[in-house]
Amino acid sequence: MSMSVQTDWKVIAFRLQEEEYALPVQYVRSIEKIQPITRVPGTAPYVKGVINLRGVVTPIIDLRERFGFAPEPYGEQTRMIIAAFGDIEVGLIVDAANDVLDIPAASIEPPEAIGAIGAAYICGVAKVEKRLLILLDLASVLSE
Repeated sequence: MSMSVQTDWKVIAFRLQEEEYALPVQYVRSIEKIQPITRVPGTAPYVKGVINLRGVVTPIIDLRERFGFAPEPYGEQTRMIIAAFGDIEVGLIVDAANDVLDIPAASIEPPEAIGAIGAAYICGVAKVEKRLLILLDLASVLSE
């Protein structure tokens, strides 16, 4: 995913722990409440299993565990962001999905600007009003 200089980003903002992350809306199919997940043996621990979403078997990744955060029980705010990248469709479990935002290209800085854990999974950070948003690189989250 290359960051073009001139275009603004339209993103879905979501929360993990105390941080706010963002995913470009072109990758987001839908946002769902948490639902029963069928475990699949032999997958990585952060792959929680699969769900049948409108007839499509969709693997579910717990982003907390993917990033090495402590697992938390799912609550009222927990959401699954159904995202598509190329021909892969996955559900990403997040603490809460907040809103849709426009991020001006000029406010995006390279990920080195914050030296965050999981820097391998981010493609930049953006300051929007008083919020700091970490821009997720979906390709690296889904690699492996």
